[in-house]
Amino acid sequence: MKLQQFIASITQLPTLAKLFSALSFGLMLSLSPASYAAKDKAPAPIAVAKISINQASAELLAEILNGVGIKKAEAIVAYRKANGKFKSIDDLALVKGIGEKTVQKNRANLTL
Repeated sequence: MKLQQFIASITQLPTLAKLFSALSFGLMLSLSPASYAAKDKAPAPIAVAKISINQASAELLAEILNGVGIKKAEAIVAYRKANGKFKSIDDLALVKGIGEKTVQKNRANLTL
């Protein structure tokens, strides 16, 4: 039996015809050039506004900064209140619980 005859005999059965049709359609979509193009594109970067370490609340710091939870964010605000405004972004590493790696990881999103 040739493939065309086999397909013709299957498509005469209502349930199998619907299944075959759905599978054929899915196969065509998976082989389309559009599906390859979509896989090659990198996701768009998420834009994050710069955050002022001299003005932001603990809640905002915890929400925006990677690796900084509410406790570390509260420590940043407490340090700022006790020592005055930060003179540089690198001074953030002086806060207990905030290391150089955390500063580097967030540097692009920080401002004074």
